[in-house]
Amino acid sequence: SLLAYRGATNAIVLALPRGGVPVGVEVAQSLGLPAQPELAMGAIASGGALVLNEDVLRFADRREAALEQVRRREQVELERRERQFRGARPPLQMAGRTGILVDDGLATGATMEVAVRALRDLGAARIVVAVPVASPEARNRIAAVADEVVCLEVPANFSAVGQWYQDFGQTSDEE
Repeated sequence: SLLAYRGATNAIVLALPRGGVPVGVEVAQSLGLPAQPELAMGAIASGGALVLNEDVLRFADRREAALEQVRRREQVELERRERQFRGARPPLQMAGRTGILVDDGLATGATMEVAVRALRDLGAARIVVAVPVASPEARNRIAAVADEVVCLEVPANFSAVGQWYQDFGQTSDEE
């Protein structure tokens, strides 16, 4: 349970953009922890972390060219988000800390896996993934790389994260 981290001085909530930010804010407030709202064909993260979804890429024409084009475009977006949300603050220091990674749900788990790997590279002592809903496959994928997974629902009939929300509108930068 996430309640074990309530008020922990070495823990921080990290929300995956964009959909994880509203969920991450609620988790951080409930636990009395600081929140950091920055931290598919695959996923990239700060520091060069990369995870590919081979099941999707198997069907891509001109795989390497398509992958490089998407990677370049997403790198530009990652850098834009870091500038916008981090500003002049230095990169997050995770050495010896517990990172609680939050998202609105896990479909494939690729984005969350890259976030877990990025936190490992930053020296996090413990990584907890917290999501309201996940596909069974994604939950298993993340359980293999995170120290702990807290997931409220793992429905057998999972087809998309949005099916479990009444309002699954896009989260804007302003939000």
